[in-house]
Order: sequence, then C-alpha cells, then structure tokens
Amino acid sequence: MAYIGRGIENLLNTQKLDAITPATATGAGPYNLTQNSVAFVPASADSLVISIDGVIQYGNFTISGSTVTFSAALSDANTCDFIYQMGTGLLTTPTDGSVNTAQLADNAVTTAKILDANITDAKVNTLSASKLTGALPAISGANLTNLPAETKPTISSISPTVIENTQTSITITGTNYVNGANVEAVGTNGAIIQADTVTFNSATSISAAFTITTDATYFLRIENPDGNAVRSSSALLTVSDAPAWTTSAGSLGSNAAGSSVSYTVAATGATTFAVQSGSLPGGVSLNTSTGVISGTESGATAETTYNFTIRASDAEGQTADRAFSITITVGINNSGQFN
Repeated sequence: MAYIGRGIENLLNTQKLDAITPATATGAGPYNLTQNSVAFVPASADSLVISIDGVIQYGNFTISGSTVTFSAALSDANTCDFIYQMGTGLLTTPTDGSVNTAQLADNAVTTAKILDANITDAKVNTLSASKLTGALPAISGANLTNLPAETKPTISSISPTVIENTQTSITITGTNYVNGANVEAVGTNGAIIQADTVTFNSATSISAAFTITTDATYFLRIENPDGNAVRSSSALLTVSDAPAWTTSAGSLGSNAAGSSVSYTVAATGATTFAVQSGSLPGGVSLNTSTGVISGTESGATAETTYNFTIRASDAEGQTADRAFSITITVGINNSGQFN
C-alpha cells in the first residue's frame, strides 16, 4: 500500500543527496554525488533512488566511488528530481560539527585512538580514589624542579668530647652555622638537654655550654633559624664523673730503711694510676692497675720523706691528682749500751 502525503526522505535510514545537474556536455557522466556539497560514496548502485524527469531510474547507471554514470546520455533539457540513499552510505570525510556524541557507538573510542599528548590537565575533571591505587612510580630527585635551596649545617667534631656534670663549654666544628642557631644534646637514654648558652663563633664554629647531670653518651643537634638542622651521626659527647679519690691526701705512713713497704691508694671510677710527679722510695713501685704501692725499701741512709703525686684516670680519660708521702726512718748504728 502506497504512502499518502509522505516523502521517502522521511523513511528510516534514508539519506537525501544533492541533485545532479544533467548536461549535454557531460552526457552519460560521470556526475559527482554529494551531500551538502560534500563528496558522498553510496553503498552500491542498488542503494540509490534517482529520479530523472519524474522517472525513477533503476539498473541503467553504475557507481564508481562518489560518481554516477548512466547507460544513456543526459542533456541540458533533463532534470534530476532527487537522489536518495536507501540505507547507510559510505561517507569520506565528515564535515566539521557533523559527528557528535549520538554518532559514536558505546565503547567505540579505544586507548589506541587517543594521542597521549592530547590528555592534558584541562581535559581531566576529577579522579576517583579508586583510580589512584597501586604503587607509584619511583621519583628521581633529578626530575624535581623549582625546589627551594636548602643549606643544612654539618657537624665534624667537638672539643672536649668528655665532660663532667658541671657546666662545661663545648666547641662544635662543622659548616653552614648561622647566628641564632639552637643546640641540643640528645642522649642515647632518650634525654634531650638544651644548651645553657650558645655562642656563634663563625659559619664553621659554635660554642655551647651544657650542664648535664645524667652520665650517658649524647648526640649533638644543631638547628639554624631557617629550620635546616643536623644531628651528629654518632654519640660524640660523653658525660661522666671524673675519678673521685677515697684515699686521703698526705702521709701514707712510715717505714724503716730496708723494710717491706705496702700501701694502697684508691679512687672511685679509676682504671689506672700513675706517679705524676715526685718519687717513691728506692725499691718501691706503683701497680698502675691496682693502686698498690709496694716493695722493699733500699738506699736510704738517713730519715727521708718522699713526696709524690699520683694521677687516677678513668675509661673516658678523665683524671684526678692527689699528693701523698712516705717517710723512711733510719735506726742509730753502734749505739751505746747501758747496764
């Protein structure tokens, strides 16, 4: 049954092409097929409906690309009424704006069709947290730019390396020190001791006075006013009590000439003893490990007091000196006898 009052351009999947202009000079063709002045390649000759002078043409033309050639020549007197493509034709290059979202099939655009350089920040709206999972690529510092310059201080040495519990000034040597730097002693026992005073000597030297009551070893930490800081790689500072003498100073006793001598001196924390000055009686020596003074006196011909100073040292190299004396007496020879 024929449609009444309805053109074939309204049928589903039908495309209207531009009408050709028959010409005596062109004759049978070829004539260019266009749609909106753009070359149009039909699916086949059978898919085209061409009307010339009110007569539908069929089987009397062929298609080559976007051209049509008739089996008989046309003339200037002929009129092309219309050309329709029945079904989807083959477009060459779509015109600008002719392809939109509706023309793209779902999942039609694959990653291979997207140029990496075309994905810019402006094309990215938001990223969900699920897209930010997994391991991040390694970042090399060489690839980081526009980073603020940092000048961190360094610590190379301190002097002295061993102090007692009383306030003591330590000279710290290194680089990149700034006036106003903060200095701390960080103990291996967890204690953090702020320096009593800090003196800026130069960019390579700082003096810090500490009063540390707890014996331990300590790291030193320096922080410049700009926040750049350093902590020594090892516990450079040792806080330790110096040896404390328990033997009273002065005379250890008297011994007769030629007799056996034996005394012991002691100091808390001491690991070694040494005669620092003066001399012991002849034939008498000091055991440097035990503090024992012993031997058989020899050489004295008259009563003599031997004065000497013994130095006690501990494992940290701290010392304490104390003065002692030993008196050697000599008896009267050939003394008279009274009956």
